[in-house]
Amino acid sequence: MATWVSPTHDVILYFLALFIPPAAVFFKRGLAADFWINILLWILGWIPGVLHAWWIISRSERAVPAAPVYPP
Repeated sequence: MATWVSPTHDVILYFLALFIPPAAVFFKRGLAADFWINILLWILGWIPGVLHAWWIISRSERAVPAAPVYPP
């Protein structure tokens, strides 16, 4: 069974999204439409901005399978 590994920078982005959601989206996607949508959601309320940021982080560049470990 494959083990899925989340990159460390994603964990940092999840933490950053709690405080400044548009910054986390910017680091993940740049100045794309997702960034501007997140700013609008953040203006409407903190929770919509955080949820959108977490969604963007989780769907972008999915976790990769860990390298298999073969017995010697």
